[in-house]
Amino acid sequence: MALPSEFSAKVVDVMSQIKKVGKEDPRRVIHALKVALSITLVSAFYYVNPLYDGFGSSAMYAVFTVIVVSEFSVGATLGKGLNRGFATFLAGALGLGSYYLVHSISTEHIVEPILLGTLIYLITAGITYFRFLPQIKARYDYGLLVFNLTFCLVSVSSYRDHEVLDIALKRVISIISGGLISVSVSIFVCPIWAGGDLHNLESKNIEKLGNFLEGFGEEYFGRSEGGESNKLFMQGYKSVLTSKQVEETLANFARWEPCHGRFRFRHPWQQYLKIGNLSRQCAYRIDALNGFLNSAKTPLEMRGKIPDPCIKMSTEAGKALKELAMAIHKMIPPSAANPHIAKSKIAATNLRSIMKTGLWEDTNLFEVIPVLTVASLLLHVVSCTEKLAESIQELSTLAKFKNQDSEFVPKSPQQKETPQPCCHNSGPHHVVTIN
Repeated sequence: MALPSEFSAKVVDVMSQIKKVGKEDPRRVIHALKVALSITLVSAFYYVNPLYDGFGSSAMYAVFTVIVVSEFSVGATLGKGLNRGFATFLAGALGLGSYYLVHSISTEHIVEPILLGTLIYLITAGITYFRFLPQIKARYDYGLLVFNLTFCLVSVSSYRDHEVLDIALKRVISIISGGLISVSVSIFVCPIWAGGDLHNLESKNIEKLGNFLEGFGEEYFGRSEGGESNKLFMQGYKSVLTSKQVEETLANFARWEPCHGRFRFRHPWQQYLKIGNLSRQCAYRIDALNGFLNSAKTPLEMRGKIPDPCIKMSTEAGKALKELAMAIHKMIPPSAANPHIAKSKIAATNLRSIMKTGLWEDTNLFEVIPVLTVASLLLHVVSCTEKLAESIQELSTLAKFKNQDSEFVPKSPQQKETPQPCCHNSGPHHVVTIN
């Protein structure tokens, strides 16, 4: 009886995991249905007799293409589809060209395979080496892999199969057809945009940093009333520390996507990576602050020597970061963050002035060091916040963010213009009566 109970428990666990994955991001369910739709459509190459008569067994390459090319976002699907399509076409043409070139030079059975093998060696070695280049690897690595595979298949098979031109043409057309079906379904059926995901990710990351800083000052100096729930809320910044790879992947996919929604053609996706790097620099300092927050070694009387400027810096920097996050989310200029940045800089100036006084005389140096380190980290956070605001302002300029308040509001019919005097004569006024 133990075995059935364990099996049922595992089934329940698997079902709960399936439900959890769908709840975390419902778009995963949509993506699964889209892939199934693409495969169903491309299966017509086998099920419909006229199509199968034209393509034959090469129709299976269309099914392979849909399975390989279909990715979660439009950018990833479009990038893979274009890479596979162009690589297949170019490699097929080059493979056929190599065959006819070698065949025209020599028809001897000894010389021909040597020349063909030499061409395969040189071209595959060159393409494989190009895959190590960072710029090429980021966007075209899959295309180069498909190029090598297709070129070798066409070149090698052409030596024995003399109908290679017809076979290659059918395979290329079936691969391109499968890619077009996959890309079309990805774009026109509930599209999932990598650019939108990157945009929202940067906004949420900056907001998490702001949440920590807003609560840190009062928590560290013993003025917080939030309890454990507030501490848990402040831990969201940790996901920012490991977001670099996700950001780079999304930015790479976003470059393939056409203009959509609020994102124009040639949207400055590279600027988002710059913002992400600055966010992580700020997150590293916040992580260090969190270490001091969890440490109970510093007495409260030592922390109480400089509470006001530190709390002010932390709170205002947190508010500024949340305003910057809102500016990215709404795609408006980040002008609302400027007053908070100015206040945090004033508090930083006051803190520097206090630290230059004789406040730390007659105190244990080892007890003072943690407090001074926290103050120094907060000064760096204020500097990072200012740099982040400048970078977001640059994004606002490049992407042409528009202020929502600047939009034209039409006048209501009840509103009437006040007549303006035709002159500004400051002399005596006269009343003229007309009968």
